[in-house]
Amino acid sequence: MITVLAWLMIIVFMVLIMKKKMHPFAAIVSIPLLFTIIGVFFGLYKEAAATAYKMAASDVTFGDQFKLLGDWIVQGLTKVSPTAFMLFFAILFFSLMLDVGLFDPITKLVIRLAKGDPVKVLVGTGIISAIVSLSGDGTTTTLICCTALIPIYKKLNLKMMNLGVILILMNTILNLLPWSGPTARVISVLEGINANEILLALVPGMAIAILYVLGVSYYLGLKERKRLGIQHLSDEDIELLIAQNATEQKAQISTKQTIANTVLTIGAMFFLISGTFEPVFIFLVATVLALVINYRTVNEQKQKIQDSAADVLQTVIMIVGAGVFMGLFSYSGMSDALASSLVHIIPQSFGRYWCLITTLISAPGGFFLSNDGFFYGVLPVLAQTGVQYGFTSFQIGFASLLGQAFHMLSPLTAFIYLLLSMTKLDMGEWQKEAGKWAVGIFIILIITGLVTGSLPVISNVH
Repeated sequence: MITVLAWLMIIVFMVLIMKKKMHPFAAIVSIPLLFTIIGVFFGLYKEAAATAYKMAASDVTFGDQFKLLGDWIVQGLTKVSPTAFMLFFAILFFSLMLDVGLFDPITKLVIRLAKGDPVKVLVGTGIISAIVSLSGDGTTTTLICCTALIPIYKKLNLKMMNLGVILILMNTILNLLPWSGPTARVISVLEGINANEILLALVPGMAIAILYVLGVSYYLGLKERKRLGIQHLSDEDIELLIAQNATEQKAQISTKQTIANTVLTIGAMFFLISGTFEPVFIFLVATVLALVINYRTVNEQKQKIQDSAADVLQTVIMIVGAGVFMGLFSYSGMSDALASSLVHIIPQSFGRYWCLITTLISAPGGFFLSNDGFFYGVLPVLAQTGVQYGFTSFQIGFASLLGQAFHMLSPLTAFIYLLLSMTKLDMGEWQKEAGKWAVGIFIILIITGLVTGSLPVISNVH
């Protein structure tokens, strides 16, 4: 019963998002709450309530099960709270840096190099996204790329959808690096796998996939060039474009303040990438210093916080919603039930193809489950089953990573709400547009794995 509820919940949620029938925040909170309440009426959580409240299952009431829902939501919110607070201060910090014109020189340089050619801008977007994604952190990539590129897209009237798609596709590929989340989890879960081995196996597919996304960037750039033409910009035109974004506040920023802002931003990025401090601490301190450096009066500081309130709220509220979703979906048992159904739906006669099956399972598994849920819950079962069919843990681990081509499109990926907020994109439209190109990444990773032998077609055990 709980497996049916899990699948129905996922289907209803995705349909409502894709059809734009509900705001993502309303859907991500109300849908899991509705289905867990249905579970209460079917008595699906009696054992969980008995364990939580140390009582006999026969003594558990509807009220006890309803109380569990509140506990699960709080636990889910606790898990996402560091991310929510980090994004709260990160958005505020970069908003302040944009207001004082710190990134205007980068904008001017890119516009000069592109000379108004959309193809150059979009291919440049792919290159910048790939370089910044080497940090292995989606939030960092989004903040840096969007802060630098959004003004350019606006100035040249380029579709913001292209930025959102190219950025996420590149980050999807580079997220497979061993110091990123999914690959690090595989290494920790499965014995006998080291970082160098898995990296060498992934690199060929990642390299080809990067070239593929650059090709997508070029194609999308050609479409934009056809729509807008090449804007043959003179130096005066470029200066005019930059001037259009000028504000009174930027004019009042002194050289000393600009130097201080630059040092502050570079320092924040250094500590963020090096992992010296927790991200929330870095952006908290950076935000406070940015306010003090650039705004001397209490009224100015108050006004700048108010000016950024809408952007902060739109992102943080979605992280809160994701916490509710994760709490109810995970602790109700729906996550485990869905994971189990993904594994056991495969007939034993298909065992010789278990590596390829693992790859196929990893696509919906990576999308519908959190990385923790998939790699800590599903992967061990996939690996144990694969060993019985003659596959190695390394082969199953490699196969389980290929579905990451779609993970970044999942509503359970926290930083995508930052991306959607900064680019003002609709989640459903963005998922559909990026999803069709993500299929290409998935196919490339599979074919490359087959060619290199990292992804065997058939087990050698008969």
